[in-house]
Amino acid sequence: MKLGLELEYWVVDDSGALVGADELLDIHEAVVPELIDPMIEIQLPPADGLTELRQNLITILETVLARASDLDKHLVPLATPLTEHQFPITSDRGKLLQRIYGDEIKYAKNCAGTHIHFDKGSVVDQLNLLTALDPAIALVSSSPYYDGVLMGMDARALSYRTHSTELLTRYRDLWPYAKTTEEWDERLAQMYETLKLQAEQLDIPEVEFTHFIQQEDVVLTPVRLREETPTVEWRAPDVALPSQILQFVSDISMLMSLTEEKSVNIGTPGIRLEEIGIPPFGELRAITATAMNDGLSERVCQYLAAMRFDINQYEPLAEEIAGEYRLSVADARKIRLEYANRLREDVETLLY
Repeated sequence: MKLGLELEYWVVDDSGALVGADELLDIHEAVVPELIDPMIEIQLPPADGLTELRQNLITILETVLARASDLDKHLVPLATPLTEHQFPITSDRGKLLQRIYGDEIKYAKNCAGTHIHFDKGSVVDQLNLLTALDPAIALVSSSPYYDGVLMGMDARALSYRTHSTELLTRYRDLWPYAKTTEEWDERLAQMYETLKLQAEQLDIPEVEFTHFIQQEDVVLTPVRLREETPTVEWRAPDVALPSQILQFVSDISMLMSLTEEKSVNIGTPGIRLEEIGIPPFGELRAITATAMNDGLSERVCQYLAAMRFDINQYEPLAEEIAGEYRLSVADARKIRLEYANRLREDVETLLY
């Protein structure tokens, strides 16, 4: 199974303040801009397994971090900027989305995540298993703060999925299990037409809408089907330290490989001889809510253990960072620099 990986990072200066990332964009073809200036995305090429993926990630991060050091800049592996920021959107696609979403675009632009791509196999089983693994976000949650307020153990997921109108929530939140790929495609087509109608009501020309938004990327949900890649994409996890992400990808890819030989069935959660059991969707939503708010609670740990995760392999950054209800700008800058240093140390450790 080929694996793809995309990682989003904040860029800060020596004071810990968020700054523009333009000077980092030409250092490697894998580095691309994001919706706002202080964030970059590293897009790894498809890899034939974990060993190649690991080597690609280390090589690219080494290159980017060396250039950042020359510029007195740093990469921060945290899911939110911690405190409130009003950075303008820079991309044309982003500006179009802002016209459609309005102020609620901030919940998308102020979040840094991890996107994992898997080769298509038994697609419905893959979609449903990734949906059922949603509570695993607690293993790599990396920011409890959003706009300077302690939200929960996964502030990115909470703000991204729940802080919007009912209409827009459908474009960002977890979808129910799929019965067929045709059903999934029909859902996607309906979402596309709904957003297109919304754009028409805002006097956005159809040619402009269709140029920047295609049906397959109209939603920003945790699980997506990609036709052009072609892959099943999982967008649920936060960005975190590279070693944490690699451990996470290892565990998730092992589970995904089981869909080649086991069916995925709704019932009692767990990995059994001939099936992978996943909970009813309502029960799953409740476990995910606990994961977002409380992190690795007893309920979440019991569920993840049933899905064969070794909880002891993970130390979420959000648990280290969580403190007072409100976070000052000065403290946020210190935290960013601390985890920028942790990122460099982590990459150096991975070299040996």
